[in-house]
Amino acid sequence: MSDERRVALVSGAASGIGAAIAARLSRDGWDVLSVDVQGDVDVRSDLTTRAGNRDAVNAAEERFGRLDAVIANAGFQHVAPIEEFPEDRWDAIVALLLTSPFLLARYAWPHLVRSGSGRFVAIASVHGLVASPYKAAYVSAKHGVIGLVKTLALEGAEHGISATAVCPAYVRTPLIESQIADQAKAHGLPEERVLEEVILASQPVKRLIEPDEVASAVAYLLSPDGRAFTGAPLIMDQGWSAR
Repeated sequence: MSDERRVALVSGAASGIGAAIAARLSRDGWDVLSVDVQGDVDVRSDLTTRAGNRDAVNAAEERFGRLDAVIANAGFQHVAPIEEFPEDRWDAIVALLLTSPFLLARYAWPHLVRSGSGRFVAIASVHGLVASPYKAAYVSAKHGVIGLVKTLALEGAEHGISATAVCPAYVRTPLIESQIADQAKAHGLPEERVLEEVILASQPVKRLIEPDEVASAVAYLLSPDGRAFTGAPLIMDQGWSAR
């Protein structure tokens, strides 16, 4: 990479993992364009649409004149059995978790090529490697995004572009913390027991990952030391997939 300040686009940056990534990269000297559909971000954009993804990439170019890294993080969850799973929720989850990373890569590709050492990082999930019941759309999209980064890695190799999927287990985000309270009420258990016995039941290590831990993994992948990581998931799942 050159001595110029590097530029990263981070989607889903209003809170949780995305906010931690944006903050870490800023501390590391990156210029960051934070994108979300709402919240305190640089660009508000609906990434379930083609125009929203195109506008986000264009905003990075207009503001900074370059784009060196894309971190596709935006997402949400819906839990329901297959026979009850709302079709519109399927469409929205696949649009945001799988189609948006594809579109961000497509629109950013010329900029990543010009960078000479472009980086594409998708925040996938342990659910890109294993499945859980009642999460058909989320699991399908996360499996798909791992396939996407494998393809991007092959196409980007000759241009110095790397593509990686970070696969964490449960991370301490507002979404997960609200589930702890809801599950405690539903099961009649104290919250500390819900965390270990319900949410973290599949993990040998019974703790939530902190957003800053995921941000540190992304920062490493974007650093010169991370250039050998491409076309594969970076698994940080507390031993879940070792079972």
